[in-house]
This record gives sequence, structure tokens and C-alpha cells, in this order.
Amino acid sequence: MRGAELISEFLKHSPFVGHLGIELREIEDDRVVLALPFRDEMVTIGDVVHGGAISTLIDTAAMAAAWSAIEFDEPPRGTTVGLSVDFLAAGRATDLLAEATILRRGSSLCFCEVKVRPIAGAELVASGLVTYKLDSR
Repeated sequence: MRGAELISEFLKHSPFVGHLGIELREIEDDRVVLALPFRDEMVTIGDVVHGGAISTLIDTAAMAAAWSAIEFDEPPRGTTVGLSVDFLAAGRATDLLAEATILRRGSSLCFCEVKVRPIAGAELVASGLVTYKLDSR
């Protein structure tokens, strides 16, 4: 099975991803784009999207990118082992896009960069660096 197939199905059926409304927009080897539709429940104060929701979007996008390019017979196990998020601007009452790109893929660790922007804008809301560990057993 290809990782892109697995991650597409995972994102459709994950209860937490579904709760947040995260949507898969694009997937290819070592690159994923996810969307986080704006909802009032994601606001921290006023109309600002909560940093925890943005951090979850970053983590989920990196995980999807880490799995995107692998082939396997049994589903791999994996986990985030490092997550760093920089908030650069407020995401105000807007849908967000996260583009995750693998910077380096080692034997078990993937290093990923994630950029978050409003769907209708170019200004970065957040950027993240994620280290994800894949265990193919």
C-alpha cells in the first residue's frame, strides 16, 4: 500500500480530525496541503483562531507528509517526536491552509516544514518544524 492512500483514508475517519473539520486538499510524495475551515468554536478571543487548533493543523499536516511517500505491507506506526510552532500573525475569522513539505527523510525520522496561511491570503499565520518518527516494524 502507498502512504498517500493510507493517509487519505486516515484523515477521512479520524475522530479528532473530523471534530476540527480538517480537510485534505493535496497529497503527493513528501508534500501535503490541508485546510482548516473557520468555525466559531475554534476562536480563542474575538475572531482569532486558537493557537492549539493551528498547532494541531501543523502536526497533522506533517504526519500526513511523513506517511505520503512510503510503501508498506502492514500499516506503519508513527509518532511526532518534536514540534516547534512560531505564530507570525493572527488568523482572524478565516479558513487556513497548511502546506507541509519533508525537508529530509532519514531511515526512521522525517523532518518537515509546515507553513500556514489564510486560504485567501499570502501572509503567513504560523510556521512549524516537526520531527516525525516512522516505524515500519
